[in-house]
Amino acid sequence: MTQEKQVAVEFRNVTLRRNNRALVSNLNFSIYKGEALVLLGRSGSGKTTTMKLINRLLAPTEGEVLFDDIPTTQWDEIKLRRRIGYVIQETGLFPHFTVERNIGLVPSLEKWKPKQIKTRAHELLNLVGLEPSTFAQRYPHELSGGQRQRVGVARALAADPPMLLMDEPFGALDPITRLEIQREFKRLQQNLGKTVVFVTHDIQEAFVLSSRIGLMHQGELIVLEAPQQFRNSQHPEAKAFLQCLEYSS
Repeated sequence: MTQEKQVAVEFRNVTLRRNNRALVSNLNFSIYKGEALVLLGRSGSGKTTTMKLINRLLAPTEGEVLFDDIPTTQWDEIKLRRRIGYVIQETGLFPHFTVERNIGLVPSLEKWKPKQIKTRAHELLNLVGLEPSTFAQRYPHELSGGQRQRVGVARALAADPPMLLMDEPFGALDPITRLEIQREFKRLQQNLGKTVVFVTHDIQEAFVLSSRIGLMHQGELIVLEAPQQFRNSQHPEAKAFLQCLEYSS
C-alpha cells in the first residue's frame, strides 16, 4: 500500500489578470511536501507569476491558492512569507550587512537570541559549503557570485521554513559553478526534505533538480510530469525544450 502524498500548496482554478490580459490561466495542480517541483518555460510564460502567487507577492483574480490548506488571502502576509524561504538570482543580500548578519536576518526578526542566531548562521554556512571562520564576517562584495548564491540559500533556510521558492537563482553563474551548486543544492534538498519550487528556463537544470517538471506556456501549465515521463511528452512545447537538451548533450 503506497503512502498518500501530503499537499503543501494547492492551486484551484487560479487565474491572474492585468489590464484585461491573463498572466496565468486556470491553474489546477498540487505541490507535495518534500518534492522539488521545477517550473520550466520561456520568458513570459507565467512561471515567476505562478511562484509569486504562493507567497502572496501576487493574489489571484479568480480561484485560490492554498498553503497548508488555508487560502493565501487569509494568511497574515508576514507570517506566510516567514514560512517560505525565497531565493532570487541577485540573492538580495544587504551589502552593508556581514554574511552572518544577512543569514540571521529573519531569526532576528523572530526575536531569536544573539547566540542562537550566530550558531544557526555558522551551522548553515557549513551546510552550504562555506567555512564560517572564513566567511561569516565578510561582506557580499567580498564574495564570488557562487558564494553569494550559497549565502542566499543559507539565509532562506535560516528560520527553518518548510518551503523554498527559488527564482532562477543560479542563472548568472558560469556553467561550471552552476553545475556544482545545482548538485550541491539537490543533495541539500534531499537531506533536509524541504518542499522546493524552482523556476528556470533551462531544461538541463530542470532535469538535474526536479522530482517533477511543470512546463508553462502562455500562462498555462501544459505538462506536469516526472522527468522520465516528461521525456515522452508529445506536446510541441515540451518537444522544443527536449530538443535543446539533446543539442546541449
